[in-house]
Amino acid sequence: MTDPRVRRAHPDDVPAIVGLVEELAEYERLRHECLITAEQLHDALFRPGAALFGHVAEEGGLVVGTALWFLNFSTWRGEHGIYLEDLYVQPAHRGSGLGRALLQALAEECVERGYARLEWSVLDWNAPSIGFYKSLGAVPLDEWTVFRLTDDALTQLGQAG
Repeated sequence: MTDPRVRRAHPDDVPAIVGLVEELAEYERLRHECLITAEQLHDALFRPGAALFGHVAEEGGLVVGTALWFLNFSTWRGEHGIYLEDLYVQPAHRGSGLGRALLQALAEECVERGYARLEWSVLDWNAPSIGFYKSLGAVPLDEWTVFRLTDDALTQLGQAG
């Protein structure tokens, strides 16, 4: 990785990453929906065959940013890509290049592994992030709408058969 402040997440980072995810949920006005525990995140990141991956950004030995991601697949391109689930840098460290460095680390993963895409979602009211992403050359897919099934609706559909 180009920026020495960014590295792959280690098991010792899990409590700090959970804290960052909680901060992100608060920023996105959805803290009440953030239920993850350190045990869940540790298992998701580090069990054999893990499907979640993570990077962290450090300043002064403290984890102040994170990128959590997993693989997706484009049937149209016939290749895997990365879906960035969470990108967060604490407010005091924004503008220092850490957000860009985290995204660069994921872009490097894509290039090294031959992945076709790096994708993520952003809330439509989050103008600072949208501006930042556009400055990197990211393109919004305004014609697509994200759908989600959770909780009772997911259970009902899953038990319909």
